[in-house]
Amino acid sequence: MTGRRGERPPAPEPLPAPVVDAHTHLDACGAKTPRDVAALLDRATAAGVDRVITVADDLEAARWAAEAATWDDRVFAAVALHPTRTTGFGEHERAVLAELAGHPRVVAIGETGLDYYWDYASPEDQRAAFRWHVGLAKDTGKPLMIHDREAHEDVLRVLDEEGAPAEVVFHCFSGDLDFARRCVERGFTLSFAGPATFRNAHALREAARWTPEERLLVETDAPFLTPHPYRGRPNEPYCANYTLRDLATLREVDLAELASAITRNAERIFGLRDAAQH
Repeated sequence: MTGRRGERPPAPEPLPAPVVDAHTHLDACGAKTPRDVAALLDRATAAGVDRVITVADDLEAARWAAEAATWDDRVFAAVALHPTRTTGFGEHERAVLAELAGHPRVVAIGETGLDYYWDYASPEDQRAAFRWHVGLAKDTGKPLMIHDREAHEDVLRVLDEEGAPAEVVFHCFSGDLDFARRCVERGFTLSFAGPATFRNAHALREAARWTPEERLLVETDAPFLTPHPYRGRPNEPYCANYTLRDLATLREVDLAELASAITRNAERIFGLRDAAQH
């Protein structure tokens, strides 16, 4: 870890081509108002991160994300109930999320999936909610954004049983090379966050090195998972710059070309150009 724990990482040198932060939590970064959102995005834009998808984990966050996406043209939203919040998931939650999912600047259903690390919700409740979110993604034609923590096999099993939507993104991909291959074989996209830069994450870095360019995204999951060498410090969307640079070095590719490829992927998967018209 470099620097003081409570300080944001320094502003990096701007990227040679812009990139999209495919998964962040602007509200958890402290944003409440349009001015707050603009300040976060101004710092991101200065670093070459010109658009973000702010992601919900409960109903309040889902409402906020959908509204915040109307405050700034650089912000899009994803809505869902996080798997750890699925105890008591019922008709009210389904109705709210279904309504928000129809918003034109909501570009994904997420984050949803399974989390067997925490025990805030039973596996049965999580799987039932996950299946419902899979259906919502297919009904709306929007990508499914997966949270998968220590649940690789069950996540794939549910997707295979339900029939996956046209686009599935594994947020903060955490698997090894074998799991990456199985996901990509199914046409899924892998989004890499700060942990892919951690020098002791050998299996994850092997997966990040292998993932085909057309199935690759980058994200921050801010304010969590700050990339190396600033692990443990507050994360923000501009820090996608650091993760992207590390990925380019790891994959031994040109930084500008990788940024452009990831931007094309994000635009294709999430329909950002179409959503930007609303």
